[in-house]
Amino acid sequence: MELDPIHQFEIYPLIPLRIGSLDLSFTNSALFMVLIVVLTSGFLIYATTRRGLVPSRLQSVAEISYEFIASTLRTSAGHEGMKFFPFVFTTFMFILIANLLGMFPYFFTVTSHIIITATLSLAVMAIVVGYGFKKNGLGFFRLFLPHGIPMWLAPLIVFIEVLSFLSRPLSLSLRLFANILAGHITLKVFAGFVVMLGTAGFLGFLGAALPLAMTIGLTALEFLVAFLQAYVFAILTCLYLNDAIHPGH
Repeated sequence: MELDPIHQFEIYPLIPLRIGSLDLSFTNSALFMVLIVVLTSGFLIYATTRRGLVPSRLQSVAEISYEFIASTLRTSAGHEGMKFFPFVFTTFMFILIANLLGMFPYFFTVTSHIIITATLSLAVMAIVVGYGFKKNGLGFFRLFLPHGIPMWLAPLIVFIEVLSFLSRPLSLSLRLFANILAGHITLKVFAGFVVMLGTAGFLGFLGAALPLAMTIGLTALEFLVAFLQAYVFAILTCLYLNDAIHPGH
């Protein structure tokens, strides 16, 4: 079980709770989501409580995170898009901290489950569609027919754009889920090789050097992926929000 690369993704109840056929148990996944919210909120509150003209290290990290997402949102969706900053920043920090926590031994990676990433993706698309219709009314449908397209080409373009739009929540959720899942499985497999070869005597100990080096390299790569996947999710969210604000542009 220790070397099973799939066991790390198992969800199990910590506090069983059933109401009829409805399972409301508090699971290890729920525990880590609560932990993510507490850690993120605690860090940001603590880092910005005593704001100084010369920022401390923690204040600098908090301000860099804030400005990084604010700049991304302004660049992608314009000044009007800043009204969505709390949502984008919260989503980015949640995914980032979830990915980073999952790198520690015996910790649980909530973003390795598609139900979590799909929920985040559907929340993004619900805001995009809801605000798109609220702001533009039926003009939101201009998103599916860009300006300047010849009418004879319009049916094909509309079909492609509708298909592309409907695939957004799928690609948004699968990209994050698949990268985190595959990375953790690969890392666990190479770490398992190190353990197995290391117990096989002197020759096995020498043979473990290569998978050990791969494990170290993959660990560094996974920390990079943890940030990149949070950033990709955030920037795609900004681009989709721009479509809701400026359909057809």
